[in-house]
Amino acid sequence: MDRSPELLQVLRDVGALKDGHFVLSSGRHSGRYVEKFDLLRRPEATSRVCSLIADRYRSDLIDVVVGPTTGGVIIAFEVARQLNVLAAYAERCDEGREFRRGTTFTRNARVLVVDDILTTGGSVRETLAALESHAVEVVGVAVLVDRSGSQIEFGVPLSALSTLSIPSWEADDCPLCRSGSTPLKPGTTPDAVEFPS
Repeated sequence: MDRSPELLQVLRDVGALKDGHFVLSSGRHSGRYVEKFDLLRRPEATSRVCSLIADRYRSDLIDVVVGPTTGGVIIAFEVARQLNVLAAYAERCDEGREFRRGTTFTRNARVLVVDDILTTGGSVRETLAALESHAVEVVGVAVLVDRSGSQIEFGVPLSALSTLSIPSWEADDCPLCRSGSTPLKPGTTPDAVEFPS
């Protein structure tokens, strides 16, 4: 069952789906951006969208839900909580990612890899590579939003709650720049987030 409308409504409700002029981490420019932390700082909304992933895998006998730092940690924790299984986190290291802090896997454990926004697939690939040294079975990869254009293959099934086709351009070819718009690099300027006192 496609849950795209439900996820997109949650993203709009929390202000995570943004229109404007943005410089992506790749250096490309885009007129739309998904700010995952506008979702992830809201536990109730995050729990709601993670339930959409958990529901897809309830019958798959998952043993461990794994996510890459940073956003993937929150998603992995909440999906694991809802499936009543363990969570593990793939942390950055010089060689890519690794499991630390005493994390071990039972032989033949069924693992679900989760992440927030899929763009190039780098963090998921690094997480899958870190799992290769463990005797586990990766059941699949699940993400909140696939903005890759569905061009990425991981060798295991990929499930996305929503697929967004968001055009992007090289900086020299950006129509927004040509129109005189100044781009914003998300995450580099402090956003005004008001928390109750």
